[in-house]
Amino acid sequence: MKPEQEELLDGQNEPPKNSFWTQALLVSTGQIPQQMTHSQVQQISPAALAYLGDAIYELYVRMCYLMPLQRPDTYHRLVVAQVRAEKQALHLRSLIPYLKEIELDIVRRGRNAAAGRSKRVDPEIYQQATSLETLIGYLYLTDFQRLTELLQTLELEK
Repeated sequence: MKPEQEELLDGQNEPPKNSFWTQALLVSTGQIPQQMTHSQVQQISPAALAYLGDAIYELYVRMCYLMPLQRPDTYHRLVVAQVRAEKQALHLRSLIPYLKEIELDIVRRGRNAAAGRSKRVDPEIYQQATSLETLIGYLYLTDFQRLTELLQTLELEK
């Protein structure tokens, strides 16, 4: 093992967020995500995009909290705090000024498709959380670089 790898494993140095996220996700899938055209993605329901986006978002958050090494219950607590609908809605609101028109359209589609209301949160919060997940699912399929750029702007609590 190279010395710089040992330092990373010891948690002394952290790689740049972009590098870590991108490399880890691509290694886990075994390839660069296949990019789809906008028209292909338009055929996928917003609920299906949100389903995919939920998984990608949680994976991103888990990877962000992986270092420094912690107890599993600490990982769980940190991740759950970030994947709650309230936090996702907050993240969406922070991203709105940076979104392109087509991305805003995807957000609207996600908001309008938010079915199955949560009893725990306000319907507007639930719609915003679903919108964020829809956007993440869309960008994962169409523009991985843009997804990475937007995810890096999120302020995750440490």
